[in-house]
Amino acid sequence: MPSQKIETGHQDVVHDVSMDYYGKRLATASSDATIKIIGVSGSSHQHLATLTGHQGPVWQVAWAHPKFGSMLASCSYDGRVIIWKEGSKPDEWSQAHVFTEHKSSVNSIAWAPYELGLRLASGSSDGNISVFTARTDGGWDTTRIDQAHPVGVTSVSWAPALAPGAFVGSGQFYPVEKLVSGGCDNTVKVWKLYNGIWKMDCFPALQMHADWVRDVAWAPNLGLPKSTIASASQDGTVVIWTVAKEGEQWEGKVLNDFHSPVWRVSWSLTGNILAVADGNNNVTLWKEAVDGEWQQVTTVEP
Repeated sequence: MPSQKIETGHQDVVHDVSMDYYGKRLATASSDATIKIIGVSGSSHQHLATLTGHQGPVWQVAWAHPKFGSMLASCSYDGRVIIWKEGSKPDEWSQAHVFTEHKSSVNSIAWAPYELGLRLASGSSDGNISVFTARTDGGWDTTRIDQAHPVGVTSVSWAPALAPGAFVGSGQFYPVEKLVSGGCDNTVKVWKLYNGIWKMDCFPALQMHADWVRDVAWAPNLGLPKSTIASASQDGTVVIWTVAKEGEQWEGKVLNDFHSPVWRVSWSLTGNILAVADGNNNVTLWKEAVDGEWQQVTTVEP
């Protein structure tokens, strides 16, 4: 697929890009405190809207599942999480809800799998993770993981709603409610919702990084019998964490040392290819071989 350059029109650094479910629109987040919505079709693109409302750099943007309509969430250095809703025209966007739970920079947001309803997690420099769940009356309920990473939460990612091995078992479907988070304490933590309260689901915390964990990503598992998480760190490494069965210990394996901070990790839809963005401005794709070793498949040319 030939690469294509898109001029965002931002006045400052772009921190995040998110493509909607159908691959028709991009949302971009920037230090200029705005979000741009860009329509993409084939090799052409057009600017659709600029969303203003944050009062500091916007770190991340995330599209909700289309089942819930055309909605976008954003988080910012200003401590706020904003949920935006599209109106009747592509350039009409309004703030459907503003969350001011956090007392400092909100560094990461992630929508839950759609099977769990309209639910959003956010991680902040105040050390807390908040989970916002939409009610049928239009309001929102909030649960919190206080001091998830006391020095600051850098990233959050949801587990797939399908339990590992679900296709092999009895066919009973109980959605999984789990999260993974990374923080400035160099650790990765897994959380599970028990009777409305979030509790840590890995003991001890997963520790193989020697510096801040910059990003975590839980792989889609399509009902396969194991869970997989990738974590990226300031220390230059990416670690692949796996657990075979509920209640067992997670095992970590270093995918590679990139010799520069690793900023983002992202899984393909089937969960078998991992994209890694590092501080040398490289994006590389990795795949697990039959023998369990991870191999670089390709480098994405900018």
